[in-house]
Amino acid sequence: MNIAYYIVAVLTALWVGFSGYSLFSKQQFVVEPLEQYGVPRSWWNWLALAKTAGALGLIAGFVLPALGVAAAVGLILYFLGATATALRARSYKTAVFPLLYLAPIVATLVLQLAR
Repeated sequence: MNIAYYIVAVLTALWVGFSGYSLFSKQQFVVEPLEQYGVPRSWWNWLALAKTAGALGLIAGFVLPALGVAAAVGLILYFLGATATALRARSYKTAVFPLLYLAPIVATLVLQLAR
């Protein structure tokens, strides 16, 4: 179970970290939906920072398990909020994307708690 946790956590952290980097660097595939949803530009760097901090927290969870749990819970709340934002904007086609991040984060949390 430990090996599965480490593999899933690293892959999840890389994926979420890439998402944070993509928002920091204002990649079109990330920025376009945010504009469509009406998310203010002043929030973008804070959102990117939250994703990046969460990704780093997942890795820090290898040494400090409580920090990993807190990071996973924070990311779960983040992506639930992202899903709610997409649904509120009636962007049903893009509402699935936050859920694609949510699934491995939940898996990471479950595997960490099972350790």
